[in-house]
Amino acid sequence: MLLELHPQNPHPRNLKTVIECLKDGGIVIYPTDTVYGMGCDIFSGSAVERICRIKGIDPKKAHFSFICYDLSHLTDYTKSVDTPLFRILKKALPGPYTFILPASRQVPKMLKAKRNTVGIRVPDNLVCRTIVKELGNPIMSTSLPIEEYVEEYTDPEIIHQKFGHLVDIVIDAGAGGLTLSTVIDCTGDEPELVREGAGSFEALV
Repeated sequence: MLLELHPQNPHPRNLKTVIECLKDGGIVIYPTDTVYGMGCDIFSGSAVERICRIKGIDPKKAHFSFICYDLSHLTDYTKSVDTPLFRILKKALPGPYTFILPASRQVPKMLKAKRNTVGIRVPDNLVCRTIVKELGNPIMSTSLPIEEYVEEYTDPEIIHQKFGHLVDIVIDAGAGGLTLSTVIDCTGDEPELVREGAGSFEALV
């Protein structure tokens, strides 16, 4: 199903359709402040496994991140954040960054990396943050099952033609981007750039 959600004012009925789908263990393709991503409720193990099958990856080796609504929501899923790190997070979020942080007990085992870490995003995108807020849980965040994002994958209609059969809902909230988020590992003494993307690492450190 291709479902339209206005980027600034998503219709409550359409939003409800997405929430019900996620609660039922469904998979959606949704907008972020970077590229269109694919995800599910982080507490739906069967949906996480289904995404792994779609992407052809082993759930035990997968490095998935997920989307929180805001900074206070993020701190539920990470171990205590010290003041310098909190300043960086506050400066960066909402924004096009993924932060690798020590995972708290609330993070489902399937989504923790071997090092007991988790990647967390708070995108500057009203639609996906509203979905998280209404759902009451974070949603998993992973890229589409493609080698790289090219121009056609900014168009929700083309995304629906190509991947609509693999997922339950493709959300159309206008054109997406082409650049992935910047990934920063904050589990060591100093923040470390893992992947350069849409966000500036230099602006934060």
